[in-house]
Amino acid sequence: MTKVLIIGSGLAALTAALRLHKRGYQVELVEKDGQPGGRLNQLKKDGFTWDLGPTFFSMTYEFDEFIADAGLENMPFQFNKLDTLYAVNFRGSDRRFFIHADMDKLAAEFADIEPDFKRKMQRFLQSSGRFFHDTENLVVKRNYDSTLDYLLTLTKVPLKHTPRLFRSFWQEMNRHFESREVKEIFSLVSFFLGATPFDTPSIYTILSYTELVHNGYHNVEGGMYNIVEGLKEELNKANIPIHTNTEILDFLSKSDGTLESFIDQHGKTWRADVFVVNSDAAYFRNKVFRRPDFSDAKLRKMQWTLAPFTMYLGINRKLDSIPLHNYFLGNNFEEYSSNVFKNTVKLNQPYYYVNVASKYNQAAAPEGCESLFILCPVPDRRFKPDWSDKEDVAQNILKDFCERVGIDFRKNIVSKTILTPEDWENKFNLYQGSGLGLGHNLSQIGGFRPKNFDEVFSNVFYAGASTVPGTGLPMAVISSKLVAQQIVKKYGSVH
Repeated sequence: MTKVLIIGSGLAALTAALRLHKRGYQVELVEKDGQPGGRLNQLKKDGFTWDLGPTFFSMTYEFDEFIADAGLENMPFQFNKLDTLYAVNFRGSDRRFFIHADMDKLAAEFADIEPDFKRKMQRFLQSSGRFFHDTENLVVKRNYDSTLDYLLTLTKVPLKHTPRLFRSFWQEMNRHFESREVKEIFSLVSFFLGATPFDTPSIYTILSYTELVHNGYHNVEGGMYNIVEGLKEELNKANIPIHTNTEILDFLSKSDGTLESFIDQHGKTWRADVFVVNSDAAYFRNKVFRRPDFSDAKLRKMQWTLAPFTMYLGINRKLDSIPLHNYFLGNNFEEYSSNVFKNTVKLNQPYYYVNVASKYNQAAAPEGCESLFILCPVPDRRFKPDWSDKEDVAQNILKDFCERVGIDFRKNIVSKTILTPEDWENKFNLYQGSGLGLGHNLSQIGGFRPKNFDEVFSNVFYAGASTVPGTGLPMAVISSKLVAQQIVKKYGSVH
């Protein structure tokens, strides 16, 4: 039986393992961290529970496709669609904008600041939807054997979409809306890519379409980590082991151009016929394979996504007036967005996201308490290597948050954990603490991203955020499908 060893246990790894098992491969996983999931992880402390990274997702049909492809009997977790997606507050204003999936409710939120909002939004979403459906299967959900293969594929995209390649997300918003608040709120989806609307291509307005029309946003019953727990159960049924606390540091190759084995931190060798790397596809080539094309100097010049500064708070009181998902923005959006990447804005008035996990999952906090997750996108460690000021940054966020919601709960904090970009880098081998891997500018998407097959070893493949198709939970599930296709194309199904 052909054996596959998967390095890492993020969502792309877990779903790839089950897809390959269905095709008759013997599969095994090794994971650096103490528990599987990668950035789709969980923190438990002081009686509270938090999702470590993602807190909601879209494109649930990719999970449906995976379930069918892997031959699973049932969806191993439950999710529910959100009617109210999130709330947004701007600094200096008491007003909160609630983003609804229902178009009439959404239009009512902006009726006083964006005349004819419903018509404008429908026009914007229809345009984004046409692009989405013209490219999803043609461009996004496919492998590329070469850059030329990718470029030839792009020639099949209808010419009417060409202008999108040369506009930024923000420029596209300017074409449709006048209100500053509307443009800023509906370009927030670019931050889900770890970037800003000023450096994100307008092609990613497809995220607005998936957000508001095509599938919407969903929460997972019991917390996002239940995706991992459910997949772990399926792995156990299939007798697929996950070896945690195992970090791959080196390798042994054969003279025939294939990889023989990986070597972990204890000197143990891990042999297989085929290897799938779910660690960052660019950084792994640098750190383990030591490839000249992915040298430190070249990695530094690439566009990487923003780093996460995250707080996990347990408080011994309720916050009844604060919804499940919240964004807190300033009043200098363009300046802040344009400069946060390179650490030329101060973090004393940051932009951030707050998830009150216990609003949806009561088990996340003891009775009468709340579990809060706060995410502040910050520069990666190329631009801010020193995080000795983490307590100051945390206090700035908490002070701002308490003032804006009119509740000073700082004395009610009974549990606090802070993860800086340095912590994220060390825990998950994220390059310079970059939260979502390589960015999505035009030179780093599609066939220009690091390939999902190795350029030296013919039996090494990649799955995850920094290879095709890109970052995000649905993209990770698609990535597992693409890498399984590459392996089956080379080795066949081995039932």
